[in-house]
Amino acid sequence: MKFAHYSEQLFTEHLDLFEIDWVYEPRSFPLKWGSGAIKMMFTPDFYLPEYDTYIEITTMDQKLITKKQKKIRLARKLYPQTTFKLINEQEYYNFLTKDKEESVKEAIAS
Repeated sequence: MKFAHYSEQLFTEHLDLFEIDWVYEPRSFPLKWGSGAIKMMFTPDFYLPEYDTYIEITTMDQKLITKKQKKIRLARKLYPQTTFKLINEQEYYNFLTKDKEESVKEAIAS
């Protein structure tokens, strides 16, 4: 499978290690409309069926973090029945260094 960023591949390897099912970019959420067309979409990186949660991974680039945070806030407002989680680089590396399955699952669920 081809991922947009190497960090996504590492994330899936860790999910696989703990037998956490995942789906890569399974759905896009329209966020803004105008002139009869969708003007902004949000496609989370992963869906974790066991947790019914969409995960978006971001790096340290503040511009990207701010943009993704804005999309997550808007998605939560428009789709309140859906759980979205943004994992920034620090959380990502903390997640990858967890050595116990329950700790990893807690990080996803929180």
